[in-house]
Amino acid sequence: MKTLYWKDNQLYLLDQTLLPHEVEYLVCGTYQDVIFAIKTLIVRGAPAIGVAAAFAMALAELAGDDLEKAAQEIKAARPTAVNLAWAVDRVLKSESVLEEALKMYQEDMDTNRAMGKHGATVISDGDTLLTHCNAGALACVDYGTALGVIRAAHEDGKNINVICDETRPVLQGARLSVWEMQQEGIPVKLIVDGAAGRLMQEGEVDKVIIGADRVAKGGVANKIGSLMVALAAKRFGVPFYVAAPKSTFDHDNSIYEIEIEERDPDEVLSFAGCRAAPLFTEVRNPSFDVVPSDLITGIITEKGILKPF
Repeated sequence: MKTLYWKDNQLYLLDQTLLPHEVEYLVCGTYQDVIFAIKTLIVRGAPAIGVAAAFAMALAELAGDDLEKAAQEIKAARPTAVNLAWAVDRVLKSESVLEEALKMYQEDMDTNRAMGKHGATVISDGDTLLTHCNAGALACVDYGTALGVIRAAHEDGKNINVICDETRPVLQGARLSVWEMQQEGIPVKLIVDGAAGRLMQEGEVDKVIIGADRVAKGGVANKIGSLMVALAAKRFGVPFYVAAPKSTFDHDNSIYEIEIEERDPDEVLSFAGCRAAPLFTEVRNPSFDVVPSDLITGIITEKGILKPF
């Protein structure tokens, strides 16, 4: 199923907050509807929110809204993922916002399949692969980045197994990545985030593959917890790959200078709808962390496998 699609001048977004228990689409008729969906993680993943942002601009154009004002509001929805601003700026420069958004929609699918083809070359028959958060079809229009690489290896007939970190606090690994792998018939196991180092220490992980919300000078930004996985992989000699389209690259900034989004404390204070901490507990809830370049084996892109910069 598609993460998002355009029909009758409306944007349909698969509501990822309801997965894996319910499959429902949110119908967006205004750019403000898309901003709400991005902020609340109804749509998430750098490539997906980039394309969603492009369609949000199309909705603004169709409504006769002030495009510059809409652009600034959309860019502010989730500041860490560079695809968001990249997509908005790209459609602003086009003759037709809607035509450019539709072009980006198709490009995302083509890009991910090219990325999968390149990434599959680093996966050997019999590998067990660990991934953190969700960088699959649900984080894109279709197919996926990190999980797209795994899909491509599976389609090549390689016998592979996947281990998914649960990815606290909102469980994108448990709810989304495990579900995607099950849909594909790829053997998958779920672990708590804190178990990743133990499994690498025991030699149960052959490679780590994650996605990225931004690739910049000095490293990559990805879902919180990625740094600890990378450090464990370095310690125990496990290759650590990042799968990210070129649209995620930020050549102008250091990865240490970007804004790291802090999210609602309630995401940490509750678990599956139940309060998990005492009243008046203070919380830090950064949504992303930074993996330095020296911990990254390679960055898998649609153009090939690159060294971090």
